[in-house]
Amino acid sequence: MTQTIERKSLYESDYLLWTQDTIAKLRAKDFDHVDFDSLIEEIEDLGRSYRDELESHLDVLLSHILKRLYVPLVNDYNGWERTIREQRKQIRRRLEKSPSLKNYLSEIFDKIWQDVIKEIREDYPQYDFLDLWQFERDIDTLLNNNFWS
Repeated sequence: MTQTIERKSLYESDYLLWTQDTIAKLRAKDFDHVDFDSLIEEIEDLGRSYRDELESHLDVLLSHILKRLYVPLVNDYNGWERTIREQRKQIRRRLEKSPSLKNYLSEIFDKIWQDVIKEIREDYPQYDFLDLWQFERDIDTLLNNNFWS
């Protein structure tokens, strides 16, 4: 009777060591021993994480812009404006590192907007919010305009 011993790959058992080992193999051009399936998976995940990060920052940005525009809680304005500045800074940084995400931003805007408007209406049912984003959607406008001025 032959026993099958299940061995975990280095990728599964020690991720950091796997990354170092993969880098060393790539630098040495030892392509025959590179775990390409795991490497491809990691690169795909990296691209997804960049997009997810952008979606998250845009969600928070739009939410706080809406609150600042429509929710007349003057004592909260400063906090909302600080959050808006921080989200803009994070979006700028991500776009500087990955300019191609600018195209993705325009692709996801409507989806993010729908999520934001639904949540903000649930959080603040006593206030009226417009169904559609009333300003330009270009990145320059989103990252620089104080819509409430």
